[in-house]
Amino acid sequence: MSKLDILSMTQGEIENIIIEMGEPKFRAKQIYGWILKGMWGSEMRNIPASLQKKLDDVFEFRLPRVEIKLVSKIDGTIKYLFELIDGECIEAVFMRYEHGNTLCISSQVGCRMGCKFCASTLLGRVRDLLPSEMLGQIISAEKDTGERVSNVVMMGIGEPLDNYDNTVKFLRLVSQDDGLNIGLRHISVSTCGLVDRINDLANEQLPITLSISLHAYDNEVRSSIMPINNKYSIEQLLSACNSYFDKTGRRISFEYTLIAGKNDTAEGAAALARLLKKYIKGPCHVNLIPLNEVKETKLEASKNATIFKNKLISLGINATVRRKLGSDINASCGQLRRQSRENK
Repeated sequence: MSKLDILSMTQGEIENIIIEMGEPKFRAKQIYGWILKGMWGSEMRNIPASLQKKLDDVFEFRLPRVEIKLVSKIDGTIKYLFELIDGECIEAVFMRYEHGNTLCISSQVGCRMGCKFCASTLLGRVRDLLPSEMLGQIISAEKDTGERVSNVVMMGIGEPLDNYDNTVKFLRLVSQDDGLNIGLRHISVSTCGLVDRINDLANEQLPITLSISLHAYDNEVRSSIMPINNKYSIEQLLSACNSYFDKTGRRISFEYTLIAGKNDTAEGAAALARLLKKYIKGPCHVNLIPLNEVKETKLEASKNATIFKNKLISLGINATVRRKLGSDINASCGQLRRQSRENK
């Protein structure tokens, strides 16, 4: 009989099992507090040894282990390669801002979306992450740094909406008042554009920030770098985004990686502005991202970021260029995991 994954459970769910064990229900609150600090077994100092044994018999405590930790000498950004219980690896990035600490987390081991500019997809998708393994990245980072994570971005390895049920469970767990208590308005979920799941997410009543990996201004360009566009066209995607805003009232953020010779001209910026104005009736923001070059893709970073941004702004589209953190440690996700697997 398999053990229960305790970190994927709410305090109330744990409480029910504790009572079934014949233990007082206040123990559930104590246990929940410990596991959110990354503690288990004898580390739970106010839990009797007899109960610790019972817990070991019933529950499995999954916490990622830090296999590699890289710290940027430029800005203090930390990149983690976490090893999971089955030996698979994922990445997370800890970033310090004036408004608090942000952790970029992974949602899958690998990715099957096939975006041409992304290192995460080069080895394909191995499996989905459990809610506990997403929470565990936050707990492990907080335990390692001694600092609180106040913002989360689901932009690491994997496509969150391709792991829909576990992603939604994670969002509900991480935002609980008696849990890590990270407000949903401080969480961004990135997707390459799974239209059916965007529609589902709109009905979940989760006030997260939805971030769309757009990266192109027409179907020809987008299909050449993002295979998902062969299933859901730009028009279908943006219509779903507009519907999402209508249902949630939450502003959409669009991610746009600038690739030399592919999508980075002033004419392209004008086409993008026309497209967004046509389909997005609510407020939106375009986050321009300098390409993180990956040798296998042979794609090159654009030098037109300022020109592209200024053109969008002149046409009434709110746009910024993302500040690149951890440039000396390859902080963009996918590369560290791939190098680690090659070395093994």
